[in-house]
Amino acid sequence: MTAIIDYDAGNLRSVEKALQALGEDTLITRDKGEILAADRVILPGVGSFGDAMERLHRYGLAEVIRQVTAEGTPFLGICLGLQLLFEASEESRGVKGLGILKGEILRIPEGEGLKIPHMGWNSLKLRPGTRLFEGIEDGAYVYFVHSYYLKAADESQVAAFTDYGVKIHGAVEQDNVFACQFHPEKSGDVGLHILKNFIRC
Repeated sequence: MTAIIDYDAGNLRSVEKALQALGEDTLITRDKGEILAADRVILPGVGSFGDAMERLHRYGLAEVIRQVTAEGTPFLGICLGLQLLFEASEESRGVKGLGILKGEILRIPEGEGLKIPHMGWNSLKLRPGTRLFEGIEDGAYVYFVHSYYLKAADESQVAAFTDYGVKIHGAVEQDNVFACQFHPEKSGDVGLHILKNFIRC
């Protein structure tokens, strides 16, 4: 059973449908007991970093997420869910993230020919040997929608990079914690393969 954390951040149903297409039992919930009992946990999300952290605290989910990750349960952050795992974001100065991983979220710089938010398909440069991207070819395309990007403090945790006027840490993998800045649930067969890899972790 995979629990999808519900904190009013949207994008939950598309993640649920993608998992169900893989035959995975899913549960959308904000119940602490159900989250802690799940085999795997996913934190999806679109929207503002500050608003999302406020809701996680309001629903008592910030500590639940820290407990889940500390206990070794496979955990996947998607898009905003990736950003929330880190320490802080330029989008919401003064707001602390979950701090489970070290790094900060920066605004994508303006550049000639670049539209912000970054919306569309970009190729990934994969770090060899990661579990999340097992069986996926280097250069595979995935779907992004974001205005802010991750700069991880420890590049050894970065599982995939992409470029959009700046080097973007597109996915991370550290022990049982995985996260993607892109949307695997909107990335066709490649995205389903990534989700299948996560389910196998």
